[in-house]
Amino acid sequence: MRAPIVFALDFEERAAAIAAAREVAPAIGMVKVGLELFVGYGPDVVSIGHDAGLPVFLDLKLHDIPETVERAVAQAAKLRARVVTVHASGGRAMLRRAVARAKGTGLDVCAVTVLTSLDEGDLDDLGMGGMHASGDTSRSRTSLAAENLAHMAWEEGVRWFVCSPAEVRFLRARLGPDAILVTPGVRPLGTGGSDDQKRVATPEQAMRDGANWVVVGRPIRDANDRLAAARAIAASIAQAKA
Repeated sequence: MRAPIVFALDFEERAAAIAAAREVAPAIGMVKVGLELFVGYGPDVVSIGHDAGLPVFLDLKLHDIPETVERAVAQAAKLRARVVTVHASGGRAMLRRAVARAKGTGLDVCAVTVLTSLDEGDLDDLGMGGMHASGDTSRSRTSLAAENLAHMAWEEGVRWFVCSPAEVRFLRARLGPDAILVTPGVRPLGTGGSDDQKRVATPEQAMRDGANWVVVGRPIRDANDRLAAARAIAASIAQAKA
């Protein structure tokens, strides 16, 4: 079985993304096509994953009125993406219609909770302060916000979720074993800082806390030997799950 690693194809040039996807394909489970490639090259860029024999995690983070998102989800299904992301903060109607449109197509809708680049200060700036529920001050506001957004999305039929490593165990406890939790913001030990991510952990810790998939970009992309880096992360995940 392939390792539960989603390799983020964060490249400016399509040719570089194609080469990297092919290079690490034996060690990963999915590739993530995000806004940079999608805007630069259009919907056909999804074929990078297909050509490498990998499912595609189409990370567009859709957030618009319900009909617009529903129509975009229909197009993602035509592209044969495996997963497409939407912002949970788009609301119940948007989530419900996205899930309904994806049903039966082989596409799953994945709700993004709180971006890993945000912390409590950012939530204050966004007017999302005061999130402590029932006097519970033991939890961060980012954790509570992520859990509340995920629970709302769950009620509307979403079963895939993006959350930071800091929230994985709370979402797992709240949503149960059927939720598919995808965790960006993971950094193997010894690979440097957190870059623009503010809530990070190692891949092993994320898996121990209940993640199903980890998203890895720069630690593989910028490695001298990408396949070796991907295999090392896969081995560490396997050990954590043993």
